[in-house]
Parts: sequence; C-alpha cells; structure tokens
Amino acid sequence: MQYIEVESSQIPIDLLLEADPSETSISSYLSDSWCFAALDNGRALAACIVKPQTDSIAEIFNISVYPNSQGQGIGSALLKSVLSQLSSKGIKRVELGTGTFGYQLTYYQRLGFRVDSILKDHFLLNYPEPIYENGIQHKDMLRLYLTL
Repeated sequence: MQYIEVESSQIPIDLLLEADPSETSISSYLSDSWCFAALDNGRALAACIVKPQTDSIAEIFNISVYPNSQGQGIGSALLKSVLSQLSSKGIKRVELGTGTFGYQLTYYQRLGFRVDSILKDHFLLNYPEPIYENGIQHKDMLRLYLTL
C-alpha cells in the first residue's frame, strides 16, 4: 500500500461520497486542497482531503475508505501518514468537523483529536437530506483539533 499526495482528479467521487453525501459540499472544498490517497496497485482505496486555512492551520474535510476495504487499518494508516506530511508542510494544528456520535468520533479521538466546539444544527442546515447513523439522525457537528 502506498500513502501519497495525489491530484484531486485521481480521487474517485464515489469514494469521497462515502464520507460526505453531498457532491455540492465536496466541490466546495476540493479545489485548493491537498489530496492524499492510499493506493493499492495504483487504485485509490482511501482518500483524505485537507485544505490549508493559514500557514500553520489546515482542515480535514473528508477522509473516506471504500466499504470493502474498511476495518483493515487503511484509514488509520492514511491519516497518520497525512498528519506526518502536514507537519513537514509546516502545519501546526489540524482541525475537522464530525458528528457528535458514531465510529468517526472514536476514530479521531484514538489518534489524539480533541473537542474544540459544537456547531448546533450543522447537519440540519447544510445538507438537503437527513443523515442517519445507527438509526439516529446527525444534527450537530463537533469541531475537533490536533496539535502537531
């Protein structure tokens, strides 16, 4: 498995839709972002989209793994690689937004991310269709951060 920075054109939209169900949302952050992928024989199995916010702060907008490749540590290995590469780019703080419950939250917390704030009703106001996980609707967004 190769964990490298790639052009956005090398990331299939269906892969990004695994983590963000809105093509409009994806289009809004894909330009001017750094794109990283886990490649297996040249095929992207996972992707991470990071947008610089300042010279020292970057935000992760999407990290996704194809369902048939989940649970194998590919996403964790990709994120660890991304964090290392961001540090070498001079990034000191990484931020992201996620739901207030579910596997994504524990995934980020295992890698050291901490809660910074809550955006009430984010998923209600910014997505045309409700987003459910384990039968519970996502409403609020947790903003997380990690100091590198």
